[in-house]
Amino acid sequence: MRTSHGVWKVREGIIITLRNSEGKIAQGEIAPIPWFGSEDTAEAAQFCQQQGNTITSEIITKIPTTLPACQFGFESALLSFNQEIKKVDENSLNYCYLLPTGKQVLEQEYQLKNKSSNPTFKWKIGIDETIQEIAIFKKLLVKLPHNARLRLDANGGLTIKQAQAWLEVTENNKMIEFIEQPLPPSNFQEMMVLQETYSTSLALDESVATISQLKDCYEKGWRDVFVIKSAIAGFPSHLRQFCQQHDLDLVFSSVFETSIGRQVALQLALELGNCDLGSAEALRDRAVGFSLDPWFSNY
Repeated sequence: MRTSHGVWKVREGIIITLRNSEGKIAQGEIAPIPWFGSEDTAEAAQFCQQQGNTITSEIITKIPTTLPACQFGFESALLSFNQEIKKVDENSLNYCYLLPTGKQVLEQEYQLKNKSSNPTFKWKIGIDETIQEIAIFKKLLVKLPHNARLRLDANGGLTIKQAQAWLEVTENNKMIEFIEQPLPPSNFQEMMVLQETYSTSLALDESVATISQLKDCYEKGWRDVFVIKSAIAGFPSHLRQFCQQHDLDLVFSSVFETSIGRQVALQLALELGNCDLGSAEALRDRAVGFSLDPWFSNY
């Protein structure tokens, strides 16, 4: 998969299995994305190896914020022991489908891609020249179902001028749900200006990879969309607490985790996200970003 961060060929991660004193087994998943700001797989493996054959609940609660994927994986296993993780009916969710990048996006038909009354798609931008991508984008709009919604994800790979070009071409286009992270996290103030200047919604993603970053951006005044990748955000309990205390426009998204981490992330999405599918006219009817086909075939 190509993004502005480069080509992603292999998804590395760690599945942990815990056994308590009663012999009950629970699993959790550590699924780092270091270029998003989490630890890398080697750092996560080092932490696991340092624990030897035994780890306590107290140690888990003290996992440092520098290891957010480990926080998620180990606390997920603890929640499973307490039967706080319930299997989610995935057929009840509305999914956002990740489209092929570049010109390949025009080679497919999308009329029957999604049975939802409001199908949602995501297309990566900031990979090729902006003029070239905008030309493809205009052709893509014609191919998509008339009632579709499209998310444009730059992964922080645009300059301010490029972001302005995209916002000008999407201005007042009701098919565009939002542009996701057009500028790098270091350009937060410029993102605020863009959000106030144009009508198209903007979403933070890399800027809010962890709970501490989410809190920081909220405190600085961001009130547009937040994209949450639970598996690298940190402790699920901390994420739940903050989101329940604030009125946030949330979109939950995958980090290409396996079904072990996926169930925890989807449960959080149902609890905290704006995925009310009961009304297609809902103000915040946000499809979840967990449609991995055909990107991740062995999960």
